Amino acid sequence: MTAAAEILVLGSVNRDLIVHAPRLPLPGETLRGQRFGSCLGGKGANQSVAAARLGARVALAARVGLLENGAAMVEQLKGEGVDTRAVAQPADEVPGVALIVVGAEDAENQIVTVAGSNGRLPLSQVEALDVAGLRWLVAQQELPLESVSRAFERAHAAGVKTLLNAAPYRPGCESLLPLVDLLVVNALEAQALVTTLGGGVAEPEALAQTLRAKGPSAVLVSLGAAGLCWVDAEGTRRVPARAVKAVDTVGAGDTLVGALVTALAEGQSVDRALAFAQAAAALAVSRPGVQDAMPRRDEVEQLLAAPN
Repeated sequence: MTAAAEILVLGSVNRDLIVHAPRLPLPGETLRGQRFGSCLGGKGANQSVAAARLGARVALAARVGLLENGAAMVEQLKGEGVDTRAVAQPADEVPGVALIVVGAEDAENQIVTVAGSNGRLPLSQVEALDVAGLRWLVAQQELPLESVSRAFERAHAAGVKTLLNAAPYRPGCESLLPLVDLLVVNALEAQALVTTLGGGVAEPEALAQTLRAKGPSAVLVSLGAAGLCWVDAEGTRRVPARAVKAVDTVGAGDTLVGALVTALAEGQSVDRALAFAQAAAALAVSRPGVQDAMPRRDEVEQLLAAPN
């Protein structure tokens, strides 16, 4: 990259193995699949690619084992315009993998991940990160939580804002909340976090308020077809979903995060950033694939200009 990154994504890189089926299988059931594909994935890779496609200057910090063709995964990230200088590439490790089933009936999905080299990202790699000049540090929960925690501590010390996408939910992640400026979760993750904190079942706004009280300046709860719920010091904002036909929801949350942090890094208002992120996610779910479905900047701007 010719210019210094403004966004650093600390996250996972996986090889996604995706099966499309008529619907999601029941426990113990075998279904005949419709098609199979393999592609680059992982929440860290997905979010960095989503941001890069939308014009962000973004770098990725990750650990990608070179066994099982890991080098090609890193080269693909470079081809998307992601700065990969902070991606460790151990020669004797296997990269992460995700097994994904997508149901054609409702475009919902089931995912099982194996961490591989993602699970070995050490504190020493976090300590070596250059956070000077960043606007945002983004992380998820497919890496060791102690590495995410230390990265957020370093970001705050340098005046860098932090975004935690608390996905997939993991017990113990509530300890990160005091270090988080912006928390992004879906409704299930929000409920799981609140339950861990001793709370009960609640509506999205109440869940977001409970989580915000634990440290984050703002909380965004994504609600799928019901849109977005944002809570900060100024109150609650609800953003309706764009009217699109969902084809494949895998990667929609990562597209949302990448678009949101891109808009915020550019200094867009909260209202504009939320609309931008919602439009990007809507485009992603209307297409098959994960990174293949992630939109370019002009596509998002065109959708924003069209009536909903």
